Amino acid sequence: MIWTCTAIFADEASHRIGSNTVNVIRLVLGTFFLGALLWITIGAPWPLYADSRTWMWLAFSALVGYVFGDFCLFNCYIYVGARIGQLFMTIAPLMAAIAGWIMLGETMSWKGWIAMAITLTGIAISILSRGEDHHLHTSLPLIGILLGIGAGIGQGVGLVLSKIGMQYYADAIPEEATRVATMMPFAATMIRAIVGGAGFLLIMTLSRKLYMLRDATHNRKGLIFAILVTLTGPVLGVSLSLMAVRYANAGIASTLMALSPVFILLPYSIIYKKKISLRELLGVVVSVTGVAIFFLI
Repeated sequence: MIWTCTAIFADEASHRIGSNTVNVIRLVLGTFFLGALLWITIGAPWPLYADSRTWMWLAFSALVGYVFGDFCLFNCYIYVGARIGQLFMTIAPLMAAIAGWIMLGETMSWKGWIAMAITLTGIAISILSRGEDHHLHTSLPLIGILLGIGAGIGQGVGLVLSKIGMQYYADAIPEEATRVATMMPFAATMIRAIVGGAGFLLIMTLSRKLYMLRDATHNRKGLIFAILVTLTGPVLGVSLSLMAVRYANAGIASTLMALSPVFILLPYSIIYKKKISLRELLGVVVSVTGVAIFFLI
């Protein structure tokens, strides 16, 4: 449910102050929040014991997951809205499985391929309709669809790169530093936030849009939504997802976290006064079912 809130807040913030501006604000603030959390828990406001290999792989994951993935996702919200944007994110777990198969040698069973086909079918049901010429059409702009697909790919592949980085991080932490090992996911997230924030700052610099950060300070509602994105995304969202994986079966937790496209239907229709069609609802259910099959069967 927190990821659902993040999507709505990000949609509002991106429309008001720009997607890159939102990403810079949330990653910079997220870095400070995570640094404070580490300071309280391990006594140092930075990722202790992180070696060069850890930084390299986590930085790579940040460039793929945050800079590319979130660039696509937040711009996708501008073109097609948070509801459809979240639907495309059901691709992420499947892309993570493919990336894990290629980069880590993790097995990919025939059930996984079937689940992937079901998920993609659900997305197609939601975004495609048959016109008067009996051909399939979509009312969504092509750039919004491509950005949504890019977001799912970036998030999934970035997750696998993060896993590699965290494996190196775990090897670098001394056995006696148990508290540091417990907080390792948060320290890894901080590294990714630092690199991701720097990446978006570089994009804004090269595109000569740094002035948008200054302009954002005069947009009170935009800043409020950007702060809410920070709290619900890098802080609460990541924390709760890590706790879910720790205390529950990873497959069950992953499937529950993939329910955002379902949870967002009601608040989105109320806030934006948009009617959700039966076809769109069916597409969401089919897509999430594909994710559930992938993890639980």
